[in-house]
Amino acid sequence: MSLSKQIDKDYIAAYKAKATIKVAVLRHLKTAIKNRMIEDKSEELSDDIVFDLLAKQVKQRKDSFEQFTKHGRDELAKIEADELVELEQYMPKQLSDDELAAAVDKAIGDLGASGLQDMGKVMGAVLAAYKGQVDGKKASDMVKTKLS
Repeated sequence: MSLSKQIDKDYIAAYKAKATIKVAVLRHLKTAIKNRMIEDKSEELSDDIVFDLLAKQVKQRKDSFEQFTKHGRDELAKIEADELVELEQYMPKQLSDDELAAAVDKAIGDLGASGLQDMGKVMGAVLAAYKGQVDGKKASDMVKTKLS
C-alpha cells in the first residue's frame, strides 16, 4: 500500500476514533499531498515525494517547537510536540549518531572532500543517500566538525 493511501486510511480511522491531534496532523498532510498533486498535475504521488512533504511538515513542527519553547509559550510547544510525535510515525527510522558519523565519513572519503568549501557536496551526498533518515541540522554540524 502506498504511503498516501496509508495516510488516507489512518485519517479515516483517527476521525472515527475522535483522535483530534492525529486528525489535525493528517488533515494538514493530506492537504499538502493534494496541493502537490494539483501542482504536478498527477493522479498519485510517489512515496519519495510524500516523504519529502512529510519531512517538511516534521521540520516545520520542530522549528515551531523551538520558537515556542524559546519564547515561553509552553502550551503551544506541547501542541507542536504532540503533532510531531504523530508525524514521525510515518517517517523512516532515523540514523543513530554512529551511523550518521559513518555515513559522513564515507561521503567525505568518496568525494575526496578536504575543507569547508566541500561541505555542500558532502551534505548533498549524505542527504540523498539517506533520504528522510537524517536530521539536516545534526548532519550539517557533523560535516562541519569533520571538515574543519
